[in-house]
Amino acid sequence: VQLVESGGGLVQAGGSLRLSCAASESIIDAGSVGWLRQTPGEERTLVVGWSRLGTVYAPSVKGRFTMTRDTAENTVYLQMNNLKPEDTAVYYCNIGDAWGQGTQVTVSS
Repeated sequence: VQLVESGGGLVQAGGSLRLSCAASESIIDAGSVGWLRQTPGEERTLVVGWSRLGTVYAPSVKGRFTMTRDTAENTVYLQMNNLKPEDTAVYYCNIGDAWGQGTQVTVSS
């Protein structure tokens, strides 16, 4: 399966962005879905992850970010509200073993 991300960009602190991750195949049977982010020199870290056991958000984004899955459109979304400069990173979607290409999110103070 191929994943194509979109929706990143530059936003002021307090603003919102919605990231999209469109899959080339059905995601209805995916065992795991998530978004991770990475800053230069750092490892990729989990932002939000879904499995059949439930959904887990990183403490730093809980209450501000929401992941949704549209199985009819084979697309996963990450709604990011009240963005902070520390949210600046490249965001990657992950569905099963597949990864998106990454999209840059930059939050200015």
